[in-house]
Amino acid sequence: MKKSARSSPLPDEALLEFAQRESFRFFWEGAHPESFLPRDRLRFSPDPEGDAANEHVSVGGAGFGALALIVGAARGWVAREEAALRLMRMVAFLERTPAYHGFFPHFLNARTGATIPFGRKDDGADLVETALLFQGLLCARRYFDGDGKLETDLRNHIEWLWSEVEWSWHAPHGRKALLWHWSPNNGFALNAEVRGWNECLIAYVLAAAAPRFPVDPVVYHEGFAQSRNFLNRRVWLGHELPLGPDFGGPLFFAHYSFCGLDPRGLRDRYADYFAQNVAHARINHDHCVLNPNGYAGYGPDCWGLTASDDALHGYAAHAPDHDTGVISPTAALSSFPYLPQEAMRALRHFHDDLGDWICGRFGFADAFSEAHGWRADSCLAIDQGPIVAMIENYRSGLLWRLFMSDPDVRRGLARLGFSSPHLEAGA
Repeated sequence: MKKSARSSPLPDEALLEFAQRESFRFFWEGAHPESFLPRDRLRFSPDPEGDAANEHVSVGGAGFGALALIVGAARGWVAREEAALRLMRMVAFLERTPAYHGFFPHFLNARTGATIPFGRKDDGADLVETALLFQGLLCARRYFDGDGKLETDLRNHIEWLWSEVEWSWHAPHGRKALLWHWSPNNGFALNAEVRGWNECLIAYVLAAAAPRFPVDPVVYHEGFAQSRNFLNRRVWLGHELPLGPDFGGPLFFAHYSFCGLDPRGLRDRYADYFAQNVAHARINHDHCVLNPNGYAGYGPDCWGLTASDDALHGYAAHAPDHDTGVISPTAALSSFPYLPQEAMRALRHFHDDLGDWICGRFGFADAFSEAHGWRADSCLAIDQGPIVAMIENYRSGLLWRLFMSDPDVRRGLARLGFSSPHLEAGA
């Protein structure tokens, strides 16, 4: 393990810009040259041969890529027209890939568009990956609002893909919960109901928002909100947690759906979602500060447990009650809207103290462990993307404004009984 200062300390805004822009490079420079979709993962260090052979795309990662392109254009890292053209090429490729009642698979081949099975019976539609994709595309539909041909065509193509998704197909025969998977070979054999609390709120909002094939709100209230892990309302490390498993679970629960959904003032009969996410982040942070397992490196400047690569287990959903000594930079950095001072302290440590060890060609490595003397040799789309998106929401609120201004999204939230400043008259 090599620990040394990567560079002289930067002012806060410059450091935030660095964290976002380096992660943005994953989606701009690391995209596949034929489809322009972001690869699921890339090596931490330059690997031209490996990059050339890498054709795995996660559909949710493509959604985060769309958000990153919007931020890149807004920040001037790339020209607006370049970002719009890149998105148009991505959308045009997706139109040519197999779809399952409008849904996309978890993984697809970036060159051929073919579905790459995620499991033996998971070889078709993935509801949650598709929802994460459209979170990004609906933001793009709002951002690229110009009258020129390119931006008009982009909006029209996104509209066509969006309108074709049959959300009601995933609540078959009056089922009062959405099902995660459907296979052209195995149907709904996996029978995995999407119940909360987890990262899947975005799927229910979009299913209620759909222009042609929406689900009835009862599917949300009797499906997602009816689970032994939905309501919590107990105190963990001194913080009351409204929803979710004990200690909150991995931090991506507070990130994935909220790259677009603005949790500030977002409420329904179950929770205040900003309070939920702040409490979740606080419990995660405080666990790392208390460090009950005595792992090397943990502390107020080194915290953040979420799903990522793992030193011993390949990949793991890290959380206070499943702590293997692995810190995932995305966990703290994507929590800027919730714990800005604590996130900045972690960012400074990652950059100033550990930068030569954990900062590579696309920003910070997916994970590291001082306890094991280990650093992941990869960056992942689903972890780099929320860094770009959530820091932008902290800095400007851009993606929140775009997503929450979408008429379909607003209709879906209202149908499910949510209140939000964005839904108020004139918002």
